[in-house]
Amino acid sequence: MTDASPSVAGPDTGPEASTAAASRPDWRAAILNRRMLICIFTGFSSGLPLYLLLNLVPAWLRTEGVDLKSIALFALVQFPYTWKFLWSPFLDRYALPWLGRRRGWMFAMHVALIVSIATLGFLAPQERIWTIAYLAAAVAFFSASMDIAMDAYRREILPDHELGLGNSFYVNAYRIASLVPGSLALILADRLPWSSVFTITALFLLPGLVMTLVVREPAATDAAPRTLRDAVVLPFQEFIARSGWRHAALVLLFIFLYKLGDSMATALATPFYLEMGFTKTDIGIVAKNAGLWGSVAGGMAGGLWMVKIGIDRALWIFGVVQMVVILGFAWLSTVGAPNLYALGVVVGAEAVGIGLGTVAYVAFIARATDPRFTATQFALFTSLSAVPRTLVNATTGVLVEHLGWFHFYLLCTALALPGMLLLLRVAPWTPAPERGPAQR
Repeated sequence: MTDASPSVAGPDTGPEASTAAASRPDWRAAILNRRMLICIFTGFSSGLPLYLLLNLVPAWLRTEGVDLKSIALFALVQFPYTWKFLWSPFLDRYALPWLGRRRGWMFAMHVALIVSIATLGFLAPQERIWTIAYLAAAVAFFSASMDIAMDAYRREILPDHELGLGNSFYVNAYRIASLVPGSLALILADRLPWSSVFTITALFLLPGLVMTLVVREPAATDAAPRTLRDAVVLPFQEFIARSGWRHAALVLLFIFLYKLGDSMATALATPFYLEMGFTKTDIGIVAKNAGLWGSVAGGMAGGLWMVKIGIDRALWIFGVVQMVVILGFAWLSTVGAPNLYALGVVVGAEAVGIGLGTVAYVAFIARATDPRFTATQFALFTSLSAVPRTLVNATTGVLVEHLGWFHFYLLCTALALPGMLLLLRVAPWTPAPERGPAQR
């Protein structure tokens, strides 16, 4: 940050010092610009369709008398979020005939989501359950496709020193979007027909749609791949050629491992709280609120701090925090009688740790992409980051049965260590000045 000390001759004055001061990131300038506002709008638009599928659709189906087995199968419609890298080269290669390569897809997917979400509420679950399933899968596909375009757009407009703060705004807006389908829509459902509830929920995507129309297309999108084959092959060639296949493999392994410990620790959070004797009301009021607002606070604090310390050092500091707070669950398993204060403190601390770690992690993924192939590389990296949630977390129930809760959380803490050790290679503590992917 530029300082206002008197102009006294000395070692810190002169043209070089002025240049250094001018290039030093200023957190005020980082916050007060339209790029941060764009990150908020894109985060909210990204989060709302996912939480609609996770929260609102199951509640709607259950209240309409659909059996639990059928509702459970609706979890399969989330597959597009895991496999979106398969069609991301198409969005990297082709542009729609309006608004440009990124904004055109963002606009089209916003419109498709508004129409498909609003249409859901006009269908009768008992009579049209398969139609609802297909339409819910379409919502997931449109949402994942919009994520591809918006992730690429966000990476292309943010300079490296704003990646941390910009992604913290994005992540927090993504989480806050859960309040619309997960809270507001459920309250409205007690007072309005489901058709009105889904239509109102869909209209919360309008701000993102308007934003798409008023922002500019990033300059980086001029470098589109010339063929679809180039869009598929060149992103992988560039990533491997950048620093060699060994370093590329280490980066991919780091993306897989960095969030493994805390992802496993939260996989069975609700069953853990229930087994510790907490009521559903305790969980709904204390745990959920402490989790949501703790992660928002951690994400904002982490984004601001990263403006000063950079992404590499943030990965170290925030990684230690997100690893240590897992031990709070181990301690909670030994408390005995349910203690709401202990629950709030443990969940809140863990959420702050996750908020800190997530913004640094997402900023690292964004920085690892090349502007020429942002959509494909970003989709690949984020799909890889979802693997622990979809595969490794499936083993947590077996582990708890064999280890018990206390030792299970000790194991989760230990599993966070390999990702931290990989930082020695992929993000050393004393790095060179923040660089783009082509320089790494």
